[in-house]
Amino acid sequence: MWNEPRPLPPPPTRVWRDLALIGLLAPAVVLEGVLRPELPRPVVALTLALVPALWWRRAHPLLVVVLAFGGTLVADLLMGRPDDTYTAAFLLILPYTLGRWGSGREILAGAALMAGNVVLSVQAPGDLVGALAVVSIALLAGIAVRFRVRVQQRDREQVKLLERERLARDLHDTVAHHVSAMAIRAQAGLARAEKDPGAAVEALKVIEAEASRALAEMRTMVRVLRHPADLDPARGVADLPELQKGSGVPVDVEVAGDLGSLPPPTDAAIFRLAQESVTNARRHARHATRIHVLVAADGDRVRLRVTDDGEAPVPGATGYGLLGMAERATLLGGTCEAGPAPGRGWTVTAVLPRTA
Repeated sequence: MWNEPRPLPPPPTRVWRDLALIGLLAPAVVLEGVLRPELPRPVVALTLALVPALWWRRAHPLLVVVLAFGGTLVADLLMGRPDDTYTAAFLLILPYTLGRWGSGREILAGAALMAGNVVLSVQAPGDLVGALAVVSIALLAGIAVRFRVRVQQRDREQVKLLERERLARDLHDTVAHHVSAMAIRAQAGLARAEKDPGAAVEALKVIEAEASRALAEMRTMVRVLRHPADLDPARGVADLPELQKGSGVPVDVEVAGDLGSLPPPTDAAIFRLAQESVTNARRHARHATRIHVLVAADGDRVRLRVTDDGEAPVPGATGYGLLGMAERATLLGGTCEAGPAPGRGWTVTAVLPRTA
């Protein structure tokens, strides 16, 4: 515990909840001082002076604990343990904050200070045990939240590592697809070069276009594989209209329901699954005239459905693509299935939980 660093990422230094809490507590302290005339004015003044310290409790948890508990201890010693204000109970927020955001050294130092404050301020043994228990529970609650968040962060890192493996498979599939297309066009051009030189030129143009697309996709994936920080993508459901851009089969995008509060992993997975489905449809759905993307909120789940009206691809044409999509959905506790649509076309359906 001694060498425990502060949590990462660092806490927000200002949040609206702190401002609201300060705005409520300050008038409450003043009101209590008015309604309880037996309270010494210095005690009310000290309580009121400590309220703004909540503004810095995340950025400087130990300093705020020292000011609050040290200040109340000095006041007790100087004024002979006067009655406390009821509103001073807000100081219990500080042990929680110390456990949540402090370093190991700060937590131990702050815990010693708070324990000393309680021991010197409380005389009755029963009250002493109760006061120590309350402060300890608040401190341990902060530590528990701290380690729960750390476990979640490690889970996300594991997701990123697995995603790198998926991207490597996708890179293999992309390169194989484009190289195969170039080889087929080259063979066709060679076969017709003597009788139809124009066909050979056309084949070279197609090969050039395929090579350019392959290089662009390879650069994108290699950049992601090289930089782990980029593995938490910013694109999500809000970026689905981007799929309508580019050449090829037109794409319709429809979003139904409230999808504004999705966790980042789920939000990113929906976009990637839709992107991969649209890419596969444009490559493999022969004679398709339209691709439709539907994302809908369904209670505690999100449903993605991508359909096209082309001819179903031949078995195995999508390589690792569909396997990677299914694994990506399973990783988040969802499902992803693909198959021929009734009558004509191909359908990809994914269901992901709203909580990741």
